[in-house]
Amino acid sequence: MNILDKIIADKFKEVELKKSLIPVSQLKNSVLFDRKCISLAENLRTGSGIIAEHKRRSPSKSVINQNLNVQDVVKGYEDADVSGISVLTDGKYFGGSLEDLLYARASVNLPVLRKDFMIDEYQILEAKAYGADVILLIAAVLTEKQLIHLANSAKSLGMDVLLEVHNEEELKKSLKVNADMIGVNNRNLKTFEVSIDNSKNLAKLIPDEFVKVSESGISNTEAIADLKNYGYQGFLIGENFMKTDDPGASAREFIRNLKSIG
Repeated sequence: MNILDKIIADKFKEVELKKSLIPVSQLKNSVLFDRKCISLAENLRTGSGIIAEHKRRSPSKSVINQNLNVQDVVKGYEDADVSGISVLTDGKYFGGSLEDLLYARASVNLPVLRKDFMIDEYQILEAKAYGADVILLIAAVLTEKQLIHLANSAKSLGMDVLLEVHNEEELKKSLKVNADMIGVNNRNLKTFEVSIDNSKNLAKLIPDEFVKVSESGISNTEAIADLKNYGYQGFLIGENFMKTDDPGASAREFIRNLKSIG
């Protein structure tokens, strides 16, 4: 069993447990459930293109930064002029929670992505109830039928969908999905090795109707300038900012440099 298989097996148990505790009706009665979502796809087309992430730890890096509270981190990101914010909500492997999502929503007026391993429509309702504007769907763990169903469910709630692929096979089964953005993960989820060549190799196969997003392993502005030549408008950055004492200041400096190179 690789790490991804373990995470998904645990996620099925976690979702079933939550369903037994919190009914869908309770989620739909949340004060945030009827809130109008902010489009991440639109922000990526017109802004800096940076999706900055709040991430405490990961299976590949163990602890990244557990000393900061989510409110300060996301507020710093907003001040840095990011286009959107990604919040890890997986507890066991990433140290996140739905409360992190709630605190992020309360702190900024930017699109917020719930980053988790989505396997059930229940999690989409949760995301909406806790203030997310966008959900992530990972092609590696879902069938084409599941991807279509979950994306349609999110879209019916007014949310954006970021669909993540790792290779050509996953991309092919994603093209019929009602997604706004296709994200190419530069990290191999089985080995955790990273290469931005993955984004370059898949770029020409992604139809123009999707906003192209490059995820993982982006640590300098030169990489972004390079990826823009391949049609990418979104860049998900987590570890590079979170490993510093002040992720907001780190993001601000990064975006300033990005603007200076054009």
